[in-house]
Amino acid sequence: MSAYLGSKRHLKGAAQVPVLSQGPDELDDVRFPDLADLMGRLRFSTTDGRITLGNQRLLLMHAHAFGSLRRELIETLGADIARGLLTRMGYQAGVQDAHLARSVRSNASLRDMFVVGPQLHCLEGIGLSEPVRLEFDVKKGTHYGEFIWSHPIEDEEHLRYYPIGNEPTCWMQIGYASGFSSEFMGKLILYREVECQSMGQNYCRIIGKQVDDWGDEIERDLSFLFPFGRATTSATQQEPVVISPAGKTSESREDFGPVGISPGYQSVMNKVRRAAPTNATVLFQGASGVGKEVFAQTLHRLSARSDKPFIAVNCAAIPEQLIESELFGCVKGAYTGATQSRAGRFERANGGTLFLDEIGSLSFSAQGNLLRALQEGEIERLGDTHSQKVDVRVLAATNLNLRNEVLAGRFREDLFFRLNVFPIYVPPLRERKEDIPLLVSHFLAEFNRMHNRHLTGFTQRAIDAIMSYDWPGNVRELENVIERGVILATDHLAIDAPQLFTSGETFDSKHYVIGPDGLYVPKDPSQLLVEAPAENDGDRASRCITNLLRGTHDDKDHMSFDEIETLLLRRAFESSDGNIAAAARLLGMTRPQMLYRLKKCGIIDHGK
Repeated sequence: MSAYLGSKRHLKGAAQVPVLSQGPDELDDVRFPDLADLMGRLRFSTTDGRITLGNQRLLLMHAHAFGSLRRELIETLGADIARGLLTRMGYQAGVQDAHLARSVRSNASLRDMFVVGPQLHCLEGIGLSEPVRLEFDVKKGTHYGEFIWSHPIEDEEHLRYYPIGNEPTCWMQIGYASGFSSEFMGKLILYREVECQSMGQNYCRIIGKQVDDWGDEIERDLSFLFPFGRATTSATQQEPVVISPAGKTSESREDFGPVGISPGYQSVMNKVRRAAPTNATVLFQGASGVGKEVFAQTLHRLSARSDKPFIAVNCAAIPEQLIESELFGCVKGAYTGATQSRAGRFERANGGTLFLDEIGSLSFSAQGNLLRALQEGEIERLGDTHSQKVDVRVLAATNLNLRNEVLAGRFREDLFFRLNVFPIYVPPLRERKEDIPLLVSHFLAEFNRMHNRHLTGFTQRAIDAIMSYDWPGNVRELENVIERGVILATDHLAIDAPQLFTSGETFDSKHYVIGPDGLYVPKDPSQLLVEAPAENDGDRASRCITNLLRGTHDDKDHMSFDEIETLLLRRAFESSDGNIAAAARLLGMTRPQMLYRLKKCGIIDHGK
């Protein structure tokens, strides 16, 4: 589905921009939808001190306090670090508001759904956002957006402390625009500020495009979103590259760093960065498929050993009788079949890093030898009579709870404490869903290159399916599903949900089911995302309230106060899954008040 919004107004101080249109009606229609549907979801509850917008909790903050915090970040950490922190904070807010946009205007056009972002920009007190040009097609994966910002909070607070400069300063707002658009489109969209009031210009002007549509000038912008590097594709080079802090690039897949922007991802990467310059043993913990080895590779690349070998061993994949010879090597004749002396993984990793995956599967004998190697820094080949020194940094990973394994007698306590010097927990993908759009964009570019395909992106239905799935297999499963979609989909088109979920995956979704052929399909096969369903009482109530706020009246939209109250109570009760206290919080009342009204309106029995 595509959407278009163009403005023919000439704004003072703004450069002229060519406006494309498909007819005079589109050119003249520059108004945003009414804010009533958004304002109706903004609630202030004095009973529990919550401000909520939909199901999201908000924080009301003094602008001066924000400006003071911003100044302290700049002067304490430096402008670049402060910019990165605020950009990523804005990105998170944009992602959350994109989720809200889908729920608030699920029955509206894609255009009206998208402009929830600019409207919330105003409603949340950030400033006024006006469209100059907006064209996007979710199915084809194309996006071009241009907006004018006025009264931006960041510029006002920046200019309170600093003079006019030569760089834009709406860092949090740029992160918001990029996060909202990326989540909405299902692929990475980067907005850049090309004019800014803090540079002495009358307005702030932003332009947003797909990363591939920007030139090489975006590397610095991306570094604020991805301080530890990410894979992307430049406009002039079809091979994915990694933007790293050192500015190096690589085309080999093992050099790709982890991709993400969620708080969980940032926490892991902060620990990786702190541990990298040291020689401490690091234990990565987390479910299978969360990317423990990728984080371990990143730690190695950031360390002083980055020019030395990185040797990975999957302990669970090596038979118990061979694990010691694989780790420590063997001499000729040490056991049947040992026809020649052979170096083990410790020797091969000498000077570099040894990554021991699934370390919880090691036998007790191998655990004892590993403990000695860690403590003494020396190993002994199987069947040999002397030991040799090795300089190896050990990184380990497990999806087991090693403390429980120690209590159960399956893992040596002394080895656990030797490995647990610096533990890093990698959360599952379901707890960091903000990372999914970036991962999806990364995998799409990777598999397009690998399989010589040219898929443009994902349909809105596919995006909804991806975001509603719990991903029990974590990043590994997401990677496999995207590769499956790239293979099944038709070139030069977007990937749809039935091309992704073909292996009996189960969903908690109101709109989609597994069809008889095993594909993920809408309950109504004729359903399109932006088709409006049959009108219900909620639609009529929304129009009635909107007309009242505008001071207009329409007999066909008339509803009594009792009808509206009953509808609100029923919706709050249902959306809270029958939890009366939670429903009361949604409507800003106490539980006894909610209970009384539910009984009065006949929504629950009087006996409850």
